[in-house]
Amino acid sequence: MIKKTSTTWGGVAEWYDNLLEGGDTFQAKVIAPNLVRLLGDVKGKKFFDIACGEGYFSRIFSKEGALVTGVDISKELIKKAQEKGGGAKYFASSADELTILKNESFDVAICILAIQNIEKYQKILEEASRVLVNGGVLHLVLNHPAFRVPKESAWGFDDEKKVQFRRVDRYLSELKNEIEMHPGQVGGEKTVSFHRPLQSYFKAFEKSGFVAGRLEEWVSHKTSDSGPRAQAENRARAEFPIFLYLSVQKI
Repeated sequence: MIKKTSTTWGGVAEWYDNLLEGGDTFQAKVIAPNLVRLLGDVKGKKFFDIACGEGYFSRIFSKEGALVTGVDISKELIKKAQEKGGGAKYFASSADELTILKNESFDVAICILAIQNIEKYQKILEEASRVLVNGGVLHLVLNHPAFRVPKESAWGFDDEKKVQFRRVDRYLSELKNEIEMHPGQVGGEKTVSFHRPLQSYFKAFEKSGFVAGRLEEWVSHKTSDSGPRAQAENRARAEFPIFLYLSVQKI
C-alpha cells in the first residue's frame, strides 16, 4: 500500500493549479522548453515524475510518448492530475517510501521545483536510485540555491552605479522557512521551503549512488519595457539565474 501523508501544498492546490493554467509562467516559458530539449526522445521510456503536483510535466512527457508514473504527497493535487488525464498514472504518496514501485522499474526520473520543499531529500534520492535502472538518469530543477535563499536574499539597487544587484545574506547554512503564498493576506496559506548549499546536494547524490552529469543555469524570460531602471533590471535578469538544472546518473 502507498504511504499517504498530509502536505502544506494540499492547501494551495487550487491556487497552484490556476497558476499553471496561465501561459506566461516560468514552467511554460523556461522550464518545460529546456527539459524537452535536454531529455530528447523519450518515446517508450518508463518515466517517473517525483512530486508531480497536478501533473503539468507528466502530461508534457506523456504527450512526447513516455510511459509516465507521477507521485505526489498531496491528495488534492493528485486528484487534479487524475481529472486532467493526459495518459500518465498517478498515485498519492510520500516519495520517500515508494513501496508499490519495484526496483529498477524506470528509465528516467524527474523532480521539478520540488526537492527544495522536501525535508527528507536524502531519502527521496535513495528511492529514486532504487527505482531507476542502472544507467538511469534523474533530472532535477530547483530554485537556484546560490541566488534564491528564502528570506536571506533579495534584489537591491545601487543608485550611484545604476546597477541592480543580488544580495545574499546566507548560503552555507541549511535553512527551513515558512513561505506565505499570498503575502499581505491575513491567515493565508503557507508552504515550507528548505535551503541547502550545493555541497549538500552533491554529497547526497554520492550517498545515493548517483554521479553528477550536466548542470545548467536558467534565467527569467521576463523583461522590463519601461521605467528608469528597466535597463539595469534586464541586465540583472540576464546575469543572475533563478533556476538550477542538474542531471545525475545511477551507477
